[in-house]
Amino acid sequence: MKVYLDNAASAPMDPEVFEHMKPFFFEMYGNPSSTHAHGRALKNIIEQARRTIATNLNARPGEIIFTSGGTEADNMAITGAVEGMGIKHIISSPIEHHAVTHTIEHLEAQGRVTVSWLSVDGKGHIDLAELTELLKAHQHCLVSLMHANNEIGTLHDIQAIGELCREHGALFHSDTVQTMGGFRFDMETLPVDLATASAHKFYGPKGVGFLYVRKGINLPPLIHGGSQERSMRAGTENLASIAGMAFAYDKCQKMHDHKSQLLWDLKTYMQEQLREAIPGVSFNGDTSREKSIPTVLNTSFPGEAEDSLLLFHLDIQGISVSGGSACNSGANLGSHVLRTIGLTGAPLVQAVRFSFGPQNTREELDFVIGKLKEIVPASVM
Repeated sequence: MKVYLDNAASAPMDPEVFEHMKPFFFEMYGNPSSTHAHGRALKNIIEQARRTIATNLNARPGEIIFTSGGTEADNMAITGAVEGMGIKHIISSPIEHHAVTHTIEHLEAQGRVTVSWLSVDGKGHIDLAELTELLKAHQHCLVSLMHANNEIGTLHDIQAIGELCREHGALFHSDTVQTMGGFRFDMETLPVDLATASAHKFYGPKGVGFLYVRKGINLPPLIHGGSQERSMRAGTENLASIAGMAFAYDKCQKMHDHKSQLLWDLKTYMQEQLREAIPGVSFNGDTSREKSIPTVLNTSFPGEAEDSLLLFHLDIQGISVSGGSACNSGANLGSHVLRTIGLTGAPLVQAVRFSFGPQNTREELDFVIGKLKEIVPASVM
């Protein structure tokens, strides 16, 4: 049996999404910026995709800017706020995705901003009182905090964070890559100014995403050239992927309740079975239903071996999981998230991120549990 439990890194494309995309590869092949009939038809497809996403978000179509994915959208939001909105100070968290932390560190190294890094507790939560004090001390700053952590699944209360930002005149950017397909957002009432999304996290194609930019926020382009995307992102649009992303997002929203319950059932079952099967197992981050997402279960196994060894054994058995963000793969630096929440020192733990999708089954989880019962004792010797 082959089991894929790395959906937080990339979810499999929904076959219906691929079918929706196929005509844009073979039949509708013009340039959306062309003024002839072929081009105008494709431009209409793009605008329909924009309206589909905006409608689901209760946003304006003009507030949706298509990008190559979440990383570009994060860079565009943060760098654009500095260049276009006069931001001189950024408040963020050390457990953000590197698309956020590295962008902020780059701007700081250039002397363009100063930075405050919030404290994070053992479950990955920030202290809203600390955030309040920093907002009082720094006027007109940017706050960049993800909705849910991609490694441990802990949720930030972006409603409360956004309200604090509004109260103190700060811009609020949230990396919503892990939650955009699994939550319902109402951008009319949610106090978030900038939000990022990546299609392959919600069963769409890779290499496409979007940035929500609240009306009235002016961001200069990262990529210069043509006037595509309202002159905010130059380059011929990735038509097939944009259409596929909108279709995938719309389907996720229509199936929200059913899919959410299915994913919670899988996560709860996996957690219960691991507790029974592996003495000494523990779970990282907040795993409560109120303060975490159903797609991620970060687990520490007993022993002092490197987690890469456990991942290797699982891979040999046909089980695909990860130790954290796929973007850190090969860096051999370990998880910055787990280090920050205090999982360091001796004895070392073997941390594995299991991340679930609606295509997974209890039968697959039982297979994984069975293999873990064989592997964990062997991997620590």
